[in-house]
Amino acid sequence: MLISTIPDPAEPATLPLEEQTYRRLRQALVEGVFAPGDKLSIRRIAEALGTSPMPARTALRRLAAEQAVDVMPSGTAVVPRLTREAFQEMAAIRAALEPLAIRLAAPRLGAPTLQRLQAMLDEHAAARASGQPEYFLRVDRDFLFALYRAAEAPTLIGMIEALWLRRGPLFWEARWVLMARPAEAAHRHGQILDALRRGDGEAAARELEGEITDATSFLLAEMRFAGDPAPAGLAALAGKRGASRPPRPLQRRAF
Repeated sequence: MLISTIPDPAEPATLPLEEQTYRRLRQALVEGVFAPGDKLSIRRIAEALGTSPMPARTALRRLAAEQAVDVMPSGTAVVPRLTREAFQEMAAIRAALEPLAIRLAAPRLGAPTLQRLQAMLDEHAAARASGQPEYFLRVDRDFLFALYRAAEAPTLIGMIEALWLRRGPLFWEARWVLMARPAEAAHRHGQILDALRRGDGEAAARELEGEITDATSFLLAEMRFAGDPAPAGLAALAGKRGASRPPRPLQRRAF
């Protein structure tokens, strides 16, 4: 996916160009447009978004301050690869903050929102059946953030989005192994929605906490992280995690 295809979250006339550029890049990272190790040059970002280099440079500096990218002396940014320790820390914080958002959202959910969440749940099953991991991840994200935004807690949402800045690239890289999990292990969205229909925000929060914990354990077992020992022998050539995955679309390498 090219970043220029991502919808701009702000109206062009309402925000300065630098803010628009920052928000689009931030959204791209949250959505997993980039994988760990991807390089984002100022020139190519500016070309893709139709801006001068200055807004792109400012956006990358802001993202570097949020630890979402590492900026090299040349000005090129690199999407970092997490260590195991950093991933575990991030997951532990997510397991505290995201269930809190569901607890806050639960009393605010009316029938129209619950119906929309059910439609997303149905779409998630269709995404799995279609064999499109990008679609699968997008629907997963849309379901969760529809709940988080219903909490009407801007500070909390900002903190969750900051965590997803670092989560997004890893989950993109793991998209094939995530989608290959059995349906009953992939997520607990059905259980979350059932609890919310009963008005039981605490049960829904517990289900989400379990979902985050399960996914963390799965990825720790299946993925390589920064600082992990290099695989030896045949594993170095094939890799148990990468041999069966289709190649990454070349268009994602635009930066």
